[in-house]
Amino acid sequence: MTMSGTTSGAASAASRTTSLDAGVTQIARTGFTWLDIPQEPDFARMRRDVGARLHAAMADQGVDAVVLLGNGNVMYATGISWPLADAGLSHVERPVAVVLAGDEHPHLFLPFREGAAMESGLPDDHVHGPVYLEFDEGVAQFATILAELIPAGATVATDELTGAMRRAGSALFASAPVDAGPVIGAAKLVKTIDQIACVRRACQITEVAVGEIQRSLAPCARQIDLSAEFVRRTFELGATTNMFDSIWQVMPASKAAGTWTTTGDLALPLLTTERELAQGDVLWTDVSIAYHGYCSDHGRTWIVGQDPTPAQQRQFDRWRHIVDEVLAVTRAGATCGDLGRAATAAAGGEKPWLPHFYLGHGIGTSAAEMPMIGTDLGQKWDDEFVFPAGMLLVLEPLVWEDGTGGYRGEEIVVVTDGGWMPLTAYPYDPYEVTDGN
Repeated sequence: MTMSGTTSGAASAASRTTSLDAGVTQIARTGFTWLDIPQEPDFARMRRDVGARLHAAMADQGVDAVVLLGNGNVMYATGISWPLADAGLSHVERPVAVVLAGDEHPHLFLPFREGAAMESGLPDDHVHGPVYLEFDEGVAQFATILAELIPAGATVATDELTGAMRRAGSALFASAPVDAGPVIGAAKLVKTIDQIACVRRACQITEVAVGEIQRSLAPCARQIDLSAEFVRRTFELGATTNMFDSIWQVMPASKAAGTWTTTGDLALPLLTTERELAQGDVLWTDVSIAYHGYCSDHGRTWIVGQDPTPAQQRQFDRWRHIVDEVLAVTRAGATCGDLGRAATAAAGGEKPWLPHFYLGHGIGTSAAEMPMIGTDLGQKWDDEFVFPAGMLLVLEPLVWEDGTGGYRGEEIVVVTDGGWMPLTAYPYDPYEVTDGN
């Protein structure tokens, strides 16, 4: 295993609180492939490069205009940082973007303009007030706006349609819109060097904050207090969005003792509560923030107040072996199927991920985006999805045995022509990392 690890739990966690840049040299030193990622992104260049990719994807798909409602897609197209993330999925208060094939700049419609509009770099005449697409009146207003922006007969794509938009029918779009998924998905798949820099910075912010929490972890701490500490610290360090409610899930000793699921497997994730942690609790952690619209996705397994048992240590060793075997086949030109088979073989023939989850996924302006590896899209889909260089991938296998609480962790890598480069550098404490895994 070439990724970082340490056996000195408190010391390593403490060392991560000193500087956001502390892990950069470690990342460069331990990676399989070197990429010259800038310390800070060039936002103007990133917006230009993203615009070029989006317009190229529109041309490939024969689309003249794209209407975007999904928060991650709007952030991608416009360069804004939307602070509400999951909370913004209530639909009533959220940004909307309209991208036109012949226009260098997207049009952005915002519920409020403080901060987000300023950093987008858009001209004033491309930044507009809110549109409320959950309501018939709001859709009627939006139809008038679109009639002025989009030429008659244009092919329009959209990523979502609200109920009110569907009711409006041809009053909103003269012809039924096509799915924007092939356009936005193709554009987002390969990340520019500045987008990668944003994701890496988001990971660094996350790891510093998580290190401070792990250092103070003790029995009687409440899950919600860990969440509050995490959000406060990440925003102090420069985060622009908290992507989802933090997960500090106490895993049961057995599946039978856990929450019931329709698949008969483990329930993940479960909501964070006021539950007080107890000595020996096994926590599966999962947190995500964004830096200027681009996400981290951080997961580790912690044990409250004690070291792992020999059985728990063996589970971690198996997990690291699985990640090693997956990374051994990770490179441009590999497929989702290649990684799934490597993981399954390393796990002794069983898929080391939950039925309702995946072995891995992409990341960008959403904490989980395409490709998804090992889902019910099926083996044919996995075998036909070929990795391009510059794609980001989050690997998150898990190992479970009744009586242990299991092990789950996440690693983010950049797929390169020669293999991969890690963007995460957080240790695995309290588990011991030994040579030869």
